[in-house]
Amino acid sequence: MAKPQSRKPSNARRHGKPAPKPRGRDILWGWHAVAMALQNEKRRITGLLCTSRNEEELGQRLSALTDSRRDEIPEPKIVEKDTLDTLAGPDAVHQGIAAEVLPLPDVAIEDILEDAGERCLLVLLDQVTDPHNVGAILRSASAFGARAVIAPDRNAAPTTGVLAKSASGALDAIDLVHITNLSRTMEQLRDAGFWCIGLDGETDGTLDRADLKGRIAIVMGAEGSGLRRLTREKCDLLARLPTSGPVATLNVSAATAVALYEYARQNHD
Repeated sequence: MAKPQSRKPSNARRHGKPAPKPRGRDILWGWHAVAMALQNEKRRITGLLCTSRNEEELGQRLSALTDSRRDEIPEPKIVEKDTLDTLAGPDAVHQGIAAEVLPLPDVAIEDILEDAGERCLLVLLDQVTDPHNVGAILRSASAFGARAVIAPDRNAAPTTGVLAKSASGALDAIDLVHITNLSRTMEQLRDAGFWCIGLDGETDGTLDRADLKGRIAIVMGAEGSGLRRLTREKCDLLARLPTSGPVATLNVSAATAVALYEYARQNHD
């Protein structure tokens, strides 16, 4: 499946910044999530907690930071494992390390479009609400070089410690952009020269036959229900994964990873 006639990028109209996130504090846990937060200069860390067995390793990681970054981070507090169990939840695999953090600064879609190159990959989420799936999608998006993951403010997974743990550090490695209206954002993307390709298991054409070179936005639907009708109508192209067999569907995070691999394959030089 080839793209329709080429669309020239244009300066996107500003529709305002996304609604500000609550200014409350979040708890991140697990070494990957905490280590990436430590390195991310945009992330404000208000507390560090670890068990005594992790004190030495945490000290080594802190000493590897720049002096200015190290000065911003409070001294770690040594706590018992039970304390971390209470903070993260009894079933959380916190690995004996946690950080109290402020939410990351908001990123506007216009900021993403302003620095988009001729090749740019975005992932749009249409009401994907499971934080485990969103975290896994962030991890895949970061691994395959996506510029950002974009999701509506409403009917979206909260950026909690569960999401951050599932992202394995990617929450602090790639921009998660919250927008007010997905359809309007897709119009902005089209004005900026992006092709919006929605994954839909009921359509005929497969993703490997689609042209994924250039500026591409992969649009993923909610767990179970898939893309909403209006979102489908806003897509330039619908495609499915070439799956077969008695279990021919993947969950949204696995399907996203396959789609991102296909983009990387086609854009590999």
